[in-house]
Amino acid sequence: MLNYFKFLLHQLKGWPQQNYYLFFFSLGCQIMTLVNQPITFLTVITFLGTTLGVLCILSISAAKSVNGILGIISALCFIYVGFSAKNYLSIGEQIAYMITLDIPVLLSKEWNHNMAAKIRKFTGKVWLLAIISTVVVYFVSGGLIQRFTDDPRPWVDAIAFSISLTAGVISFLRYNNQYYWWLASGLAQMVLWYISFTHGSASLAMFVNSSVYLINDVLAFTVSPWYNQKERERMQKQEDDYYQLSH
Repeated sequence: MLNYFKFLLHQLKGWPQQNYYLFFFSLGCQIMTLVNQPITFLTVITFLGTTLGVLCILSISAAKSVNGILGIISALCFIYVGFSAKNYLSIGEQIAYMITLDIPVLLSKEWNHNMAAKIRKFTGKVWLLAIISTVVVYFVSGGLIQRFTDDPRPWVDAIAFSISLTAGVISFLRYNNQYYWWLASGLAQMVLWYISFTHGSASLAMFVNSSVYLINDVLAFTVSPWYNQKERERMQKQEDDYYQLSH
């Protein structure tokens, strides 16, 4: 157990500096949002989920695998928030994240070792398959959620869900093209949670959180090892050195 906590601590180190800046910016925004509204169980859970959620997505963009434990806790928080707002597909989205992004990290030692060395790119066929899958999931999920639930925003919810679900699968397969989907997901989430906020179904914190996710996705194209070759080589060396010292 002690070694696992040491591993988690190591996974929080060595990120691009911009990731740390974005986390503390997000933390400041979320604290201001929290204290400027009535403190309830829902707002506290939202604050916890958004804070850990930002740490989670920043660790993924840094090609670090601490996202397992962070992702599961934040997902549970977001499931509660999504249920409270009647954004039911956001619940499915968080479950999908746990299955594709978080649980593999917790179960597989190989998954945790040097993620930066396993990054790959789409071929033309994979591009086509990913796009078609997103569209199919959109129509199927939107139709089902409209028919069987009282979700007040079924098709907006479906847009966010279909893009995010596909992004999670792409990330699970370690394709750097995931960030095109994450970028679209951030925009869709901002629209979903802004509409939910104006309807009185959610706090502004979820919109702020989606905005931070969007900023992270833009940064990923510049400083993240998923796209920056120099940063990828630095991360690979760091992880290899740590692996050798710990074994």
